[in-house]
Amino acid sequence: MSIKLYCDLMSQPSRTLYILLKTIKCDFETKLVDLRKGQHFSDEFTKINKIQRVPVIEHNGFILSESVAIVNYLSREGIIPDNLYPQDSKKRARVEEFLEWHHIGLRLPCSMYFRVKQLDPIITGKQPEAKTVAGYENRMLQSLDTFSTKWLNQGHDFLCGNTVTVADLFAACELEQPRMAGYDPKEHFPAIATWAKKVQQHFNPYYDEGHVIVNKVINKQKKMSSKI
Repeated sequence: MSIKLYCDLMSQPSRTLYILLKTIKCDFETKLVDLRKGQHFSDEFTKINKIQRVPVIEHNGFILSESVAIVNYLSREGIIPDNLYPQDSKKRARVEEFLEWHHIGLRLPCSMYFRVKQLDPIITGKQPEAKTVAGYENRMLQSLDTFSTKWLNQGHDFLCGNTVTVADLFAACELEQPRMAGYDPKEHFPAIATWAKKVQQHFNPYYDEGHVIVNKVINKQKKMSSKI
């Protein structure tokens, strides 16, 4: 087996694939692509992915981008075990149902809140208007409420039943992103806190390993805030 994972661990789907491959003891090579340095725009990386985004895998010469497409492919190749991405049609459909909702329902509002409040000011040197941040925060809170009440709190431990799946890992990694903008969903939604702890425990030590950079950013921000 020869898999290369092109990723940046500041990227939520990159972290998902990194943690997943580590958890299943897959023999793979990590190829870091530093988004903050613009390495994804380089000619070298553009030859690998014309869309210039991470994550990307190369498996025995076959190159594939987009995280959900990648987990589907790895599952069909027998690399992801059945318990994490079921082969049973109905169980698999439940996982894919969440992944379809997740991209717009959870990822978009959380990502945009992080981008507007934290990332854009670093890139542009300009602080966003409070009204703009409040608008993105409100959309994120609506999304988190839907996630907490409609996807969790359904009488089972994880998103698609009592067994953890890739759906849980995608969601958990996504919810780490707003923490870098000063908002931790686990502190405001008890159901999310309970579920997230179970997901983290299942995928540890690799969950923590995949979030080392994220946690360093958060700790640095806390130290800076304490000095103000």
